[in-house]
Amino acid sequence: MTETTALDAAHGRMQAAPDDDAARLRFYERVADAELFVLLAEPAQGARVTPELFETAEGRFVLAFDREERLARFAGAPSPFAALSGRLVAQMLAAEGLGLGLNLEVAPSAILIPPEAVAWLHGMLGAAPDEIETRIREIGPPAGLPEALLGALDAKLATAAGLADAAYLVGMRYADGGRGHLLGFVDAQEGAQGALARAAGEALRFSGIEAGAMDVGFFAAADPMAARLARHGLRFDLPQPEPLRPAERAAPGRDPNRPPILK
Repeated sequence: MTETTALDAAHGRMQAAPDDDAARLRFYERVADAELFVLLAEPAQGARVTPELFETAEGRFVLAFDREERLARFAGAPSPFAALSGRLVAQMLAAEGLGLGLNLEVAPSAILIPPEAVAWLHGMLGAAPDEIETRIREIGPPAGLPEALLGALDAKLATAAGLADAAYLVGMRYADGGRGHLLGFVDAQEGAQGALARAAGEALRFSGIEAGAMDVGFFAAADPMAARLARHGLRFDLPQPEPLRPAERAAPGRDPNRPPILK
């Protein structure tokens, strides 16, 4: 049975509703979040890669696939490739004015993404969050947020495995009387704050909410604020990596590649 990937599903929803901006945004977000296998003109030289370029009437395109098997099926023979995140592919192609040919001829999500659309996607991903300091007067349950944002947050945080224990979305009132929403991460890994803040910002932008705003904060589990978040907030559980298990040593003679040592 042929696997339906997240890109296939998002592409299908976009094709079924061509006038639905939210479905189109969701597809581009899945492209950014995916691991893509880029067809190369020659084997990678360390960190340097040279994609195979295809000339069309619409411009020059690089080909990528969301499964290694799909690339192999398209190429028909062993071919060099690089496994890169969709956001890195968008950055590389936008800098060179190239388009992206995705899953061509091998999947229902086959599509040519023109250079201007790749540049737009890179711009959506490149926006850095602003860092501010503010005082919170009170917090409560989130209110008035569209389902599109909640779904976007749930999908985005599912890709942030192991970066924090959990996140809570709350409504809040600032000391100056203003109101807003806060996504509070609990026990974020050291160095992960920037990635988590960008992920939250992307979820907001790709949800299609115009002029939307949401603050992001980071708290230790022992911080009293973490208990307040848990009491009032909508919880998002981030996937946790499987714990490493100690390797079991095979009994002598059991491993055919490691025969017993004879003395």
